[in-house]
Amino acid sequence: MNIPKKRILPYRTLLAASIAATLIGCGGNDNNFDNVQTPTAPEPTPVEPTPTPIPAFDTDGVLTAEITWTTYGVPHVKADNLESMAYGVGYAFAKDNLCILADQIIKYNSERSKYFGPDNQAGSGDSEHLINDFGFLTLGIRALAEENLARMSANSRAMFQGYTAGYNRYLADTPVADQDQSCAGQPWVTDIDSTDLLTYSLGVALLPGAANFLGPMFLAAPEGESYLPTPAANTNIATQVTATSSNTTLLTNENAAPFKINPTITLPEKNPQDMGSNGWGLGSDKTTNGMGMVLGNPHFPHTGNLRFWQFHTQIPGYLNVTGGSLTGLPGAVNIGFNENVAWTHTFSTAEHFVVYQLTLDEDDSAGLTHSVDGSKRTIYKKPMQIEVAVAPGQTITLNKTAYYTNYGPMIEVPGNFEWTATNAFAIKDANLPNLDVVDHWLAMNMAGSMDEFKQAFKDYDGVIFNNTMSASADGQVFYIDDSTVPNLTETAISELTTNPVLVQTKIAAGFTVLPGFASAFDFDGPVPYEEAPKYEGTDSVQNSNNSFWLTNLSSPITGVSPLYGNVENQQSLRSRLAQQFIESEAGSDNTFTPDEVETLLLNNRSMLADMVLPSLLQACTAQGSAPVSVNGEDVDISAGCAALASWDGTMNKDSVGAHVFREFAFQFDRDPQWETPFSVDNPVTTPSGLLQNETTINQFAAAVQVVNQAGVALDATLGEVQFVERSLPNGTASGVKLPWAGAHNIEGGFNVFSIVPNNNGTLLPRHTYAPLNSNTIMSAEAQGYHINYGSSWMMVINFTEEGPKGRGILSYSQSRAYGSENSLDQTELYSSQPRLRELYFTDEEISANTISTLTLSSEEN
Repeated sequence: MNIPKKRILPYRTLLAASIAATLIGCGGNDNNFDNVQTPTAPEPTPVEPTPTPIPAFDTDGVLTAEITWTTYGVPHVKADNLESMAYGVGYAFAKDNLCILADQIIKYNSERSKYFGPDNQAGSGDSEHLINDFGFLTLGIRALAEENLARMSANSRAMFQGYTAGYNRYLADTPVADQDQSCAGQPWVTDIDSTDLLTYSLGVALLPGAANFLGPMFLAAPEGESYLPTPAANTNIATQVTATSSNTTLLTNENAAPFKINPTITLPEKNPQDMGSNGWGLGSDKTTNGMGMVLGNPHFPHTGNLRFWQFHTQIPGYLNVTGGSLTGLPGAVNIGFNENVAWTHTFSTAEHFVVYQLTLDEDDSAGLTHSVDGSKRTIYKKPMQIEVAVAPGQTITLNKTAYYTNYGPMIEVPGNFEWTATNAFAIKDANLPNLDVVDHWLAMNMAGSMDEFKQAFKDYDGVIFNNTMSASADGQVFYIDDSTVPNLTETAISELTTNPVLVQTKIAAGFTVLPGFASAFDFDGPVPYEEAPKYEGTDSVQNSNNSFWLTNLSSPITGVSPLYGNVENQQSLRSRLAQQFIESEAGSDNTFTPDEVETLLLNNRSMLADMVLPSLLQACTAQGSAPVSVNGEDVDISAGCAALASWDGTMNKDSVGAHVFREFAFQFDRDPQWETPFSVDNPVTTPSGLLQNETTINQFAAAVQVVNQAGVALDATLGEVQFVERSLPNGTASGVKLPWAGAHNIEGGFNVFSIVPNNNGTLLPRHTYAPLNSNTIMSAEAQGYHINYGSSWMMVINFTEEGPKGRGILSYSQSRAYGSENSLDQTELYSSQPRLRELYFTDEEISANTISTLTLSSEEN
């Protein structure tokens, strides 16, 4: 309907008419309006300003970062965007640890065989490099990186791009003679790009899971099919050899590779590098100044791909964070603090994968069909190809087939998980892929409050295998195990916890195995934030790797997925000691100062000694010099008993006889002779006491025998027996042994150190000393303990009215490069007397302790 225009009164006309009517109602037009009050305008509702996002990419085409190095070689990187910040971090990291990242890039890009041949021990047939390369191709991490890089957040892409540019800049600017001589000039030390670094990140996420099954993936093949790789059709092979495996023997033929392939495939270890840690968050109820405090104490290898490195980043107005990170995290801090929150991590006991037992279709003679919910599913093939060095400057191309299901890659372990005509096995890892890593830690780094810190865990799932303990400036504490854990259905959890076959299988294998014939046992993604174990309050949170259960002794956590770990279980000695520290070792006012926490961190007490030393001394004294038979040898324990009587109960450098007790602890751990058994009602104080019996005396005699066999004096000090020693660039021992204080898990220490005699995750040359046997870490060749694992990036952070104040130390120093300025300085500091050093956070502190500066600009490339 059309409305005539004359019927629509203009807005001003309507307003005028309404005012006139009001005036008439007031009694005429002679009013001077003195009685009319001007209405007060209502207060506008304040509008919360929308935070400006942190600048991701550089906008002018020139990456610029200011790098300031302070004492002990710590870089402080300042920039105005994430890409430029990561550019500075990548450069500074390469200066200290070039060889580690270069090694890891070829590892996860499946290129170890290309540069190092098929074996770790040349000619042995161990096939470790073949297994590595085909394994990561099977997992498909390079393909996933290529597919997903462009889909990632701008922040992640900017940091990958900047970090790799900084790494490449160092490589281009630094003469080979000035690089780490362990890898300098090698053909595999080349420029890298964002895809390389993302591939590496995706591989690291699999360390506690599928990455331990590379061997079983290598071996997987249907009945009647060979798992062995074969030369590509155009490969010219000069020689042929017999290829064998632990369960297969093939005669030489035109399809055989020109080298022995004889891998030993066994059940994988869940935590092969023995990653552990201690972490505390203390809130306002527990600290003397009523503000938050964090103790960070990761126990990680001192060599290899899991070295921490300290740095500090600033993007004014957006980011100001310092701490330590593992290799290759492009500019984000793993364990550290900003102005508002401090946090640390420990290695989680949670499981991150499930192995599925498939029911094969008996009508498929090829063994490539299985059943899910009564429907047939195909086990499909994936062709793979790698280059393998067979002589200097000569490589051949090998082909291999990998097999997959809807769950993931097929695996096979002889004698345990075999691919037969009726059954087969596949692995599904919740971290494959995990694209949240950078965004998650960046959000933690930028948290302006504890609420924002928690929000990082709600928004992302990138803390791949860690517990998190944190405290804020206002005295709040927060714990969460937000590691990536399969989100099993109620059906799967019920069967896993009640079905005796599944329960026993898990105990025997060390990981969860579920039926694959029903989708009810499958999982779709990780456990959500709401269902993860967590605790928040103003008192305390802690973890020393014994699951989430007793994070806070007053409020045990229960009711979460069993894949996170056990509850109501016997705690490790280290976990019990940590609980006792928090509950009983505060100051006279029952609160902690930073000095008191640092003292506890470095106290080097032995929890086992606290409980059994008096009884052990009583028993060995009663035995006197009467010999004790150990493995057919008569052992006089009297000298060992005398040394133990001189021991002060700590693992400090000047502690006499400490190693004698440690060796007893190794023997005791094999068959504990507790007087009082474990009680779930007293998990911190039980088990306890020592039974004085024949077994105990035999254990002590075996300990004395180990020390004697190693050629070590029974009454030596620990500093004479326990040491660190760097490797020369060629991997031989430097001969410079620094005495080392510190305990071990076996005797219930807190500040823990040990040895890692085997693979450290890299191919970089290093020396180790083999232990006497599998029941000790003492070496006869070393005449003691060669420490290369344990407390690494240690810190105590306390918030104050003036801001965060921190002390810390990187026990093995910043730089891996032998002989460099910062390769041994913090190590010598710790060796002289275990203690932390000041951490510089404010501009004033940085300026007062500056050693050198560099303005890094891509315009100068």
